Amino acid sequence: MEASTVASLSALRTAHERFMTSPGAPPAGRALVADSWRRCAARGVRPDGSGLPPLRGTRAELDDYRLTHPLVAVLPLFRELLGAGAADDGHVFAVGDADGTLLWVEGDAATVGRAERMRFVEGAVWSEQQAGTNAPGTALELGRAVQIVAGEHYSAAVHAWSCAAAPVRDPRTGRVLGVVDLTGGSTIATPPALAAVRAAALAAEAELARTPAARLVPDGRVPHAGATPVPAARLWALGRDRAVLECADRVRHLSPRHSEIVLTLTLAGRGVTGDRLAVDLSEREIPPSTLRAEMTRLRAVLGPDLLGSRPYTLLRPVRTDFGDVESLLAEGRAAEALTRYAGPLLPRSQAPLVVERRRSLEQQLRGAVLGSGDPGLLRRWVGTDAGADDVSAWAALARTLPGGSPQRAAAAARAHALDIGLAVPPQVGRHAALLQRSGS
Repeated sequence: MEASTVASLSALRTAHERFMTSPGAPPAGRALVADSWRRCAARGVRPDGSGLPPLRGTRAELDDYRLTHPLVAVLPLFRELLGAGAADDGHVFAVGDADGTLLWVEGDAATVGRAERMRFVEGAVWSEQQAGTNAPGTALELGRAVQIVAGEHYSAAVHAWSCAAAPVRDPRTGRVLGVVDLTGGSTIATPPALAAVRAAALAAEAELARTPAARLVPDGRVPHAGATPVPAARLWALGRDRAVLECADRVRHLSPRHSEIVLTLTLAGRGVTGDRLAVDLSEREIPPSTLRAEMTRLRAVLGPDLLGSRPYTLLRPVRTDFGDVESLLAEGRAAEALTRYAGPLLPRSQAPLVVERRRSLEQQLRGAVLGSGDPGLLRRWVGTDAGADDVSAWAALARTLPGGSPQRAAAAARAHALDIGLAVPPQVGRHAALLQRSGS
């Protein structure tokens, strides 16, 4: 580190200590920072780093909020402009709402982990009022791009960091929707970092100007009571080769290929390039011209309000039937998950990403059923296509049934036949069929 940099950091620490020990003394340094420190002192923000920014709501509430926030439409753009560089350079980039709540925090894994210790995490409120002088909060306070370096932060807990942030506005109304930020070490305390967030904010506003106005939530804040949230699309893809997409009271029955593309874009959760999409769709090479033609046809089916390009992305949040099953499994509600499981995910699709998710879902569901030890769930599982030849499930079912019962004998025989690879004897087959239909 250069001697001038060390001296500058030392001067910042000295100025901070002087102001904290003598609140009435005028703060030294940049006027922007001095004004911010005065606001923080007047609001009772703790300067010693002992208070961490609060978390707003639960993780589920944050996920729901992010789906309807207008900046979700430009998240792929932010990732393209800032995300790759942040990961390579050991930084993080963050996107927050107009109240300073961090919606997305991504970048270098080690740096993200260090940032968590000062609660620079998704869901934390980094407004100036809650976290003191910092780039996202002060940028929102002033309505313009700012850079905060090391000891310029009001909270001592953030003195090892530097950050640059710029507000993002609704291009139609000029209202602030949120903020984009770069946070990291000394290289963030440079003009290029500030220029990068300014450019990203301007690019996002240009992209939002091309986005249907119905997608923008007023002010970029949590919708108030009575506000109309952006409607999510609904995708049905379990147990069918042609997915169904419902959106804005319109039902679209997709072709098998379009089903794979929409499902792949949904699973990506962000914009994808044509090259990445081609790899996810097929193990064989798909010529770029073929993919572009297919995407043109899909756009004609979905409309420009649903399908974006450069990169390819779905312009509305999408809720899925398989996502519902996964959520129920995550909550330990295996019986409800099995009820909602209508069959394999796009069962005939050979698209690599679809095949991977289909297998993962079946494994999760199978594990939950076997782990439950519930004979009713095991009966239902072996009655599905996925469970019909599951030797472990048949054996587990046999163990849960009363000794001496014909159903137990049938289940044990089925497990044995599957285990040694023999065809099911006719009599056992009849017992197994009876067992699958039986409630006891």
